[in-house]
Amino acid sequence: MSTLTPPKPDTVTAAPAALRGPVRVLLRVHRKTLFAGAALLVIGIGIVVAHRVWMASSKVLCADGDTTTCGDDVYVSSYAHTSTETFLADGGGALLLLAGLIGVFVAGPLIARELESGTFRLAWAQSVSPARWLAARLAVPAALTVIGLTVLVVVYRWGLWALRAGPYNPGLRWFADGVFPGTGPAVLGYALLAVAVGALCAVLVRRTLLSMSLSALVLGAVGIGLSTWRYLLWPAVLRQGEGPKLLRDSDWFLEGGMLTASGSKVYWRDCYHAGSEDGYEACMRDRGGVTPFAEVHPASHYWPLQLVETGILIALAALAVFAAFRVLRRLHG
Repeated sequence: MSTLTPPKPDTVTAAPAALRGPVRVLLRVHRKTLFAGAALLVIGIGIVVAHRVWMASSKVLCADGDTTTCGDDVYVSSYAHTSTETFLADGGGALLLLAGLIGVFVAGPLIARELESGTFRLAWAQSVSPARWLAARLAVPAALTVIGLTVLVVVYRWGLWALRAGPYNPGLRWFADGVFPGTGPAVLGYALLAVAVGALCAVLVRRTLLSMSLSALVLGAVGIGLSTWRYLLWPAVLRQGEGPKLLRDSDWFLEGGMLTASGSKVYWRDCYHAGSEDGYEACMRDRGGVTPFAEVHPASHYWPLQLVETGILIALAALAVFAAFRVLRRLHG
């Protein structure tokens, strides 16, 4: 190669550098939305911290009002404790809803408004390709959303940890629909899917309100579907016996019944018509039941369920992103 031959551009750094301009423009134009998101983040953190401080300053009482150890099973929660528990019991659902709203009201309209008004042509006329234009509008909300939700997940887990330190915490089971999505990476998968679906719907219909409605419909269907069938994402454990050997406080109980001598399962639901405990037992024995059993997800299944659900969501998000780029390329070259 002669000294007059221009050097080849660094292909590794060319792509990130090409996105810097569109990203800067995007951040400048939509800075009000960024400020609103930052405000929501601060408010969410502040609420959890305030409840945690309030609960720490309010002692749990025994039945006689004594603040010393009760010495028995009597446990009376303070008002701060029960209020915090009520608030955090649906915290995971709130984070899941927030992730969906970002896709419906931010990521989708970010693209749909420009396609609907025609302002995208200005960016494309300034040497910004359609692919780079879309990549910037996907990368910015995705990155900011993941960072913000990660902070909220950490704060939410911190708040739950204080409640779980007590002897009594109904409604805060690890598998509860209002808790599970917001305590691990699953909510980040929902956020990425929300951004991807919002972008795909915007590119498909190119109308702001219509794309928002379609995004909400798709995200709602995915959320309801995974919540309904979450227990199938990992094989359940079959336990046999009675009492603590059969069920533990941390178990997610799925189904129960009795095993016959041949090992077949007879479920309690088949004897609900019996109407009493003795009737249930007699009904199960008549059906050949011998040994009680329970199908459960123990607490050790928390991370497998979280990771499988996250993997499904990321795969769906990747598929939606791929489809969005293909649609944009087909429509605009």
